[in-house]
Amino acid sequence: MSIPFERYWQALLDTISMVAVSGGVAFAAGVPLAVLLIVTAPGGFLESPRLNRAVGSVVNGFRATPFIVLLVALIPLTRLVAGTTIGVWAAIVPLSISATPFFARIVEVSLREVDPGLVEAAQAMGCRKWDIVRHVLLPEALPGIIGGFTITLVALIGSSAMAGAVGAGGLGDLAIRYGYQRFDTEVMVFVIAILIALVSIVQFSGDRYVRWLKNR
Repeated sequence: MSIPFERYWQALLDTISMVAVSGGVAFAAGVPLAVLLIVTAPGGFLESPRLNRAVGSVVNGFRATPFIVLLVALIPLTRLVAGTTIGVWAAIVPLSISATPFFARIVEVSLREVDPGLVEAAQAMGCRKWDIVRHVLLPEALPGIIGGFTITLVALIGSSAMAGAVGAGGLGDLAIRYGYQRFDTEVMVFVIAILIALVSIVQFSGDRYVRWLKNR
């Protein structure tokens, strides 16, 4: 092995940290954002076409921006929030902002797929609007939400590797500095193998949890 094992281990921990924190932020912000899009849509509880279009436009704008472009464009915000533009915590800022609208749209689709009859039944029983969201929409859409979150985490793993191009640390940084710039094929192959294993573990765990939710 051309570089110490400890360096691979630290790069893996950095990648997991970036994905875990930014994934947590995306989940915490993406679900409320999706609910907002649902309830303000035509026919929603709080129908507001202007607000819906405004929020939808912002979400679509961030989704349409390639991550590497967003990474550079958010440098001033990253410096303001993290105090630096390099390292793990600096990468978490653009990763979170990129993943949140992506995950929000997935959650929105899952919420739209909930049987309208369940919502109508809850309304007939006199449930309040936000109780319907909490006790009907979100629980019924939970398998789809978890499946979407799994996809988001996998996308974040790829984005975190891309962030290595600007000194964010992690496996991507290791591959670029020691594999690409030093023409060390062994490092490149080993990093790719670790990334494939990490993605496989996340996807397997997410799929298994979704199956468990569906069979409850």
